[in-house]
Amino acid sequence: MSAFHHLHLEIPKTERKRIVIIGGGFAGIQLVKSLRKLPYQIVLLDRHNYHTFQPLLYQVATAGLEPDSIAGALRHLFEKHKDFYFRMARVTGIDLKNKQISTLVGELDYDMLVIANGSKTNYFGDKKMYERTFPMKQIPQALDLRSHMLQNFEQTVMSPDPEEQDRLTNFVIVGGGPTGVEVAGALGELKRHVLPKDYPDIDFDIMKLHLVDAGPRLLAGMSEKAGDRALEYLKGFGVDVRVNTRVEDYDGKDVRLTDGTVIPAKTVVWAAGVTGNIIDGLPEGVVERGRILVNEYNQLKEYPDVYALGDIAVMKTEVCPNGHPMVAPVAIQHAQNLAKNLRRQAKNLPPLAFKYRDKGSMATVGRNKAVVDMPKFHFRGFFAWVVWMFVHLMSIVGFRNRLVILSNWVWNYLTYDRGTRLIIRTFLRNKRYKPGDTL
Repeated sequence: MSAFHHLHLEIPKTERKRIVIIGGGFAGIQLVKSLRKLPYQIVLLDRHNYHTFQPLLYQVATAGLEPDSIAGALRHLFEKHKDFYFRMARVTGIDLKNKQISTLVGELDYDMLVIANGSKTNYFGDKKMYERTFPMKQIPQALDLRSHMLQNFEQTVMSPDPEEQDRLTNFVIVGGGPTGVEVAGALGELKRHVLPKDYPDIDFDIMKLHLVDAGPRLLAGMSEKAGDRALEYLKGFGVDVRVNTRVEDYDGKDVRLTDGTVIPAKTVVWAAGVTGNIIDGLPEGVVERGRILVNEYNQLKEYPDVYALGDIAVMKTEVCPNGHPMVAPVAIQHAQNLAKNLRRQAKNLPPLAFKYRDKGSMATVGRNKAVVDMPKFHFRGFFAWVVWMFVHLMSIVGFRNRLVILSNWVWNYLTYDRGTRLIIRTFLRNKRYKPGDTL
């Protein structure tokens, strides 16, 4: 448990049952919203004081959006909720027997615990990749990549060495899922339409984009049609796509692939997968492949007052024997079902088993280029891109953020410009931002 075991988080005592929610992601904020009118004291804990809309992180990293437009202050989101308390604290341990959690600033008792602290970048135990590549899970990490990318072009202008220029302008993206495909597409647009205006003294033919995936095709979680179309779009941007290929080694200067290729590059974006953010104290048998095993009500085995929601939870069903996909709609629906069951519990009604309603999946590869898989049909191109924008815009927290993002997108569309090409803080490799992203 925490070294601060004598300290307690100051939360007012109440006769109501206390629900402690770990994580202000999609599941956490949806649960707080859904429990608003129920007689519980709710305590939300997160290491940041804001909710991050992760599907648009890549646009922050590639200078398309301001970071605060994809974030919502947690205190502001719930300022009208009664008996709600937010504490900015990182949870370090869970004591299931004594119904207590530890944080770096003290301990807290709970009546019900909801673990919804999501996932972290999966480096598959590779320390070199952890230290030398750029993950895409948090806003400060996206800003690190933005600064690094722009610093590279500033250095390219001043470098007399063609080999060094090559390293500075080459980008390798590892992982062919939605994040990898969207990063590659965004960099392709920057190369074609934006950066040549900023850096007229650079011949942008030297900027090479490489996308590497260990699987047989892109967008493995979507239809083959979507994967094929994404490949076609990326090739249109000149992206070198390699499937059935892994990164064998990376020393910070050269990327070695399993097919023998060596790519000189100072920028490697790691989008090769995620794993659960497991907290110390969970008993053996509860965690499987980096996720918490739950029943059809999102409860932990033998701990009916402890729930896990979203990316961190794995619920095995006949339809999904390996658990549901680690995406926002699953997290939101987990939270909605749990809130419904807590309402039923108050009326002495039996809980309802979780049933995932798959509303489809989508990915964008740049302006007018997107793929959408719906349960019964697929579409692509301009209409898919408009649908992608609308769905993401309506999912953003806060009216102001929607307005800012929409105005940015309209401006980008009309002018091919990206307004946030700013190096606000110089990126230094040994001072990168990675809290919680451990191997």
